[in-house]
Parts: sequence; C-alpha cells; structure tokens
Amino acid sequence: MHAYRSHTCGALRPEAVGETVRLSGWVHRKRDHGGLLFVDLRDHYGVTQLVVEPESPSFPAIERLRAESVIRIDGEVVARSAETVNPNLPTGGVEVRISDVEILSAADELPLPVFGEPDYPEDVRLKYRFLDLRRETLHKSVALRSSVISSLRRRMIDQGFTEFQTPILTASSPEGARDFLVPSRLHPGQFYALPQAPQQFKQLLMVAGFDRYFQIAPCFRDEDARADRSPGEFYQLDFEMSFVTQEDVFAAIEPVLAGVFEEFANGRKVTKPPFARIKFADAIRKYGSDKPDLRNPIEMQDVSEHFRGSGFKVFAGMLDKDRKVQVWGVPAPGGGSRAFCDRMNSWAQGEGQPGLGYIFWREGEDGGAGPIAKNIGAERAEAIRAQFDLKAGDAVFFVAGNPNDFYKFAGAARTRVGTELKLVAENEFKFCWIVDFPMYEWNEDEKKIDFSHNPFSMPNFDHEKFLALDNSDAGTILAMTAFQYDIVCNGVELSSGAIRNHKPDIMLKAFEIAGYDADFVEAKFGGMLNAFRYGAPPHGGSAPGVDRIVMLIAGSENIREVIAFPMNQQAQDLMMQAPNEVMEKQLKELHIRVAPPIAEKKS
Repeated sequence: MHAYRSHTCGALRPEAVGETVRLSGWVHRKRDHGGLLFVDLRDHYGVTQLVVEPESPSFPAIERLRAESVIRIDGEVVARSAETVNPNLPTGGVEVRISDVEILSAADELPLPVFGEPDYPEDVRLKYRFLDLRRETLHKSVALRSSVISSLRRRMIDQGFTEFQTPILTASSPEGARDFLVPSRLHPGQFYALPQAPQQFKQLLMVAGFDRYFQIAPCFRDEDARADRSPGEFYQLDFEMSFVTQEDVFAAIEPVLAGVFEEFANGRKVTKPPFARIKFADAIRKYGSDKPDLRNPIEMQDVSEHFRGSGFKVFAGMLDKDRKVQVWGVPAPGGGSRAFCDRMNSWAQGEGQPGLGYIFWREGEDGGAGPIAKNIGAERAEAIRAQFDLKAGDAVFFVAGNPNDFYKFAGAARTRVGTELKLVAENEFKFCWIVDFPMYEWNEDEKKIDFSHNPFSMPNFDHEKFLALDNSDAGTILAMTAFQYDIVCNGVELSSGAIRNHKPDIMLKAFEIAGYDADFVEAKFGGMLNAFRYGAPPHGGSAPGVDRIVMLIAGSENIREVIAFPMNQQAQDLMMQAPNEVMEKQLKELHIRVAPPIAEKKS
C-alpha cells in the first residue's frame, strides 16, 4: 500500500464497504458521541468521516489531537446506518473504522478557525493565509480560478490564438498608473519597470507577423486597492489580433467569455453573443456609468423640456441660466409611494446632495403626486409619465445640473432604485460592449487637452484631416471618438481594448495634440514606433481581467477572495512581511541610498 493513501478523502463510496484503506489529511473537526470518537478528515478533494472506539489503541492519540493536525490512518470502510447517512457529502454513505493512526504533523492552537468559517478580521486572515486557504469557500474559489484559467486558455487556442510570454523587466512608460521600479545593478542610476500591461510587446508581436497572440499576463501597477482591484499585481487574458476591425475583435472574444461563464454558471443565465454595443455617450446618459449593470432594467432619460418655463422655478431657472444644464429622470417602476420617495430623498441627502425631487402616481389621481407635480401642473406631469411609460404605483426621480457634474450621482440613484425595488436580475451574467470612447478630454488641473483612454488607440477620424488639426480645433478634438472599447459584465469592467494606432505619423500627431513632442514619444515608445516604420498591420485587442472574471463567477464581493495570496488594502503582504527593509550591502550593490520621506508642509 502507498505510504500515505490508497484513496483521497473525497473518493470513498458505498461500493468500497469492506475494503481496508489508507487516508491522509487534516483533522477538520472531532465529535465525541457517547464514547465513540468521530473525526472528519479533510484533504483537497473532500471529507471522510472516521470513527474510533475507546478500546482501540489509536483512541488516546486521536483524542489528544488538535484540529488541523495532519494524520495518516488505516481502517475498514463500513456503511453508515440509514439514519446517519449524510446526503450533503459525496462520501456521506460510508465511514472508516480506524485500526491504525500515524501523526504526521501535530498542529498548535489555531490563530484562525477553519471549521465553520466564522467572520474573522482580514489582517488575521491575510497573516495566516495558509490557514485561511483551508477554509472551504476560499479553497473552492482559488481552485475555481485555476479551472477558469484552464478554460480560457483552451478556448483561446481553439480560436486560433498562440500563447506567448512577454518580458517582466522592461522600461517605464506613462500608461496611467505608477510603475513599480527595479534598480539595475549593472547600470547605476537606471531602472527597469515591471509592466503595467504587455501593451507594446503584444503590438510588436503583431508587427513580427504572429497574427493572433494571447497570454495569461501578470501586470503590475502601484495603485490603491478597491473591492474589484488588488493593489500591486493582477492577471489578465491579454490578446491581440492582426488585420482586424473592431467587430472582428468582438467576434473572437465573445464566444470565449460567454463559454467560460456558461461552463461555471451553475444554472445562471449568460448573455449569448453578440453582446450589445452601447456608445459611451449613451451609456452615460441612460445609466450614469460607462460600466452599466444591465441586469437593472432602468434607463434614464432627459426630461428638460418638461421643466423649461414651468412652475417649478428651481429647475426652470437653472435651465434658463445655463444652456449646459439638463434635467434627467430616473424611473422607478413600483416605487410610487410617499414612503419610498421620502426614503430615496433621505438617501440622496446622505450622499451629500440637497435632495432628490420626484413625482409618483396613485390610482384614480390625475397629474401625479408630490410637490413637483403640483408646481408643473397635470399636463406636464402626464407628459413625463407618458415618456417613461409609467403607471399608477410608479414614480420618477429627478436630477438637474450640468450632466458632467451629476451623471455619477444619477447612476448611483438608478442603482439604488433598482436594488431597493428588487428589479435587478440576480441570477444572470449580462455582458455589453461600451464603444466610441472620447479620444481626448480636457485636463482641468493642467489646463490642456489630454488622452481620455488609451494613447495607442486609432482615432475614429479621417486621417488626413486629423494630421491637419491644430490648437484652434479644440472643439473638434474634444468631440472626437476613438476605436476604443470596454467589455462590461454586471456593472464590472472586465477590460479595455482598442484598434491600435499603427501609423507613425498619426501616433506622433496624437501625442502632439496631448502636449507630448516627438522627442518624448521617441524616448518612451521608440521601440514600437520604429517597428511601425518597417510595415505594421492594422491590429487590435483587449485584456479581460482574470481576477474579475473569477470574482463574478464565484459570486465574491471582494477580489481578494479569489486570489491565493493577496496584499491588504495598504499593499502589504502580512504573511511574508513585504515590503520590508533590505541590507545595506544590497543597496550598495544597486548604487542607491534610501532617502527619508519628504515632510509635508504645514499650512
């Protein structure tokens, strides 16, 4: 027999009754039932119940064991009685009567319970992550991550993509987040950077003629943590394709994403390709977000004309004073009660807003109810009701001002209404593409035009006219869109992508408009720019986030629940105690000296 096991702890079934087996694993929990000692033995594959009688030579050793000790046992498989069968356990029809035990590793008192998975402070969970990973939910999520990656890889290869690995030590480049820098020992005063993404390398692979590239790529960005973003590092399904339009990219990746979600959906509905295409401007207007959760059916609309010149002087005065002002309506099907409207108004005040105006409709009452309805009159209130196709028992909320200033709050109100009224289709994965992102935006801090999204994107603009643009064309520039797109699922942005700018003259002009001269572009992106001068195919791609894909499939609220060894929100690895200080000898080899932090000036 094998030194440690003849079966795993998830393998035994009633067919094995009468066999002598050997199992190894962790003591999940112990229970004393009138002299009989029951032990749940756990390994990666499952749990098997063991039983040992007081007269057994193994009894004293097992009685002394703490939970999470590692043991090897020999014993006979016996059938459980009908009343003790556990239908929730694959091995629940049998148990093993122990004849011999070997303690492979005795556990100290646990700083973190494994059985039962009670809530525990995150700093303790991360410090003892190796224990935390034994807990069933997290263990399954991390195993799920491996299965998802395997499925993604298989599906990409089936789509004709070739897997490549790109460098980890590379040059610093301004891609929107802070770089992690690595000092060079051989080149004093110079630094490598860990890649924020394999952006330039994957484009160079297209220039090299490889046609369809992908990798499960590690990316490194020195940015703050969020619930859907891990600080420091993350992984993405990075891919690029040659001789493609935007629609070709969509057609290649949609079946991959839909397929992997369907594989692990466990009965949840998944959007079938082709996914909806929503223009950026429409997403902002309808949903108040460029990553809308389409499980929420609410769509906002502009209702400004119903308030222009009306008796509701607050909105009417704003509309007359500033042509940029608009009034948006957030419909609330089923929200037509004063109690709900007052609750939403209180929520808005809690969000730092003065309040949230509303109209609601009751059975047998013309013109709607509420202060706004009284001020604008029955005819205007009826026109608003008709615009949203609302009925008695429904309501609509209003947000007014410059949409650039209020659209995020309006989107939050839409989300709040949908959640409170239980309009969101919970057991569904709803995908969409957000397209036609603005190429540029106004940087208010620096008082200049800047890139809005990805600087390597191809402008959706006539190339000859683009090359002729100058500072007097600011209006045209800020209205310009690009071949940039995001894929969104359930309100989570999975990735950004683009058809790339593969023409050196267009790229230099694109950076010039954003205030970067040719010398800057040559210094930072010279390798890619030079490659484009020797014949570059039209190409494009994207990079859906693996961590976010797994988080959605697992139903986790926090991305750290699907990563084996994440950092905390302060970008610290509490288990390995990183970051930490290094020896003076190491610093000298790298030709660097640690300077004290710059003191903040007191006001």
